Amino acid sequence: MLDSFDISLEETVAGDVSAPNLALLPETLINLFPSNPLNSMVESQMLQVVIFAVIFGIALLMTSADRARPLLDFLGSLQEVCMTVVRGAMTLAPYAVFGLMAQLVSRIGLDALLGMAIYVLTVLGGLLIIFILFMVLIYIVVRVSPTHFLVNMRELLLLAFSTSSSAAVMPLSIKTVEDRFNVRPSIAEFIIPIGATINMNGTALYQGVATMFLAQVYGIDLNIGALVLLVVVAVGASIGSPATPGVGIVILSMVLSTVGIPPSGIALLMGVDRILDMSRTSLNVAGDVVACLVMDKWVGSSSTLAEESRQQNLMQVERHSSSEDVLVR
Repeated sequence: MLDSFDISLEETVAGDVSAPNLALLPETLINLFPSNPLNSMVESQMLQVVIFAVIFGIALLMTSADRARPLLDFLGSLQEVCMTVVRGAMTLAPYAVFGLMAQLVSRIGLDALLGMAIYVLTVLGGLLIIFILFMVLIYIVVRVSPTHFLVNMRELLLLAFSTSSSAAVMPLSIKTVEDRFNVRPSIAEFIIPIGATINMNGTALYQGVATMFLAQVYGIDLNIGALVLLVVVAVGASIGSPATPGVGIVILSMVLSTVGIPPSGIALLMGVDRILDMSRTSLNVAGDVVACLVMDKWVGSSSTLAEESRQQNLMQVERHSSSEDVLVR
């Protein structure tokens, strides 16, 4: 089925590409920790950048609020500038991808579209299996029926599907779990922001399937060592994926290079990435809500829901009057 892909791509790939073996796994894990963060940024070693960002963020949280605030303000402004550049690039991307796909289809025929259709169905099928596991989990642990869950989640899932951003729906996620599932504010406001950053089940699955698809396209046989390395890198990369539309496919380039696949193959996936991005974002948001329900069930508290809600309202008033985003007690 993918033979026509192989013929086309052999013309553009210089040299042989091969999958790594299991003996390279320890060395690869050690190399994930950057010796020079700036050099990692220049060379686009995304996972090294993510690990450095995690360590840097933990150190920043351990710093006193008055000393950390100038750096937080600077990093916030820098993020807005970077996101402006990314949004501009993603605006131009559909036109460039249309040209690439038109050239590919004109050279190798409709087999390209058939291969992409199977790839899309595989990703969607994997996302559906994970979603079903979520439903089983909340039914067994929380005793919430899947029907009740879906009815109360319909607006949130629709918004997540349309925006393709876990961060954009974070306020609605918190409101949904507090108002419709009676999750305590202390649980909701802790789990949802963390989940929007590191709970990327759909993204990890997508990166794994996309990597295996491109491995078949390039004729690379992924052995056991390569598959283990793929799982580790895909999970790590998904944890660091920004909760913004279209960024997951940028992180995918790092995953591909780790297992010996040329990142140029991403051009084949960009034409269908938008619908997959919307679907995996919906799964990620559903996973955040499920995590809230499970943790609310497992973690006890001396305060009732009404008491926590009243305390939360007082903190909101104090935060508004002091114009501070974070209250230090």
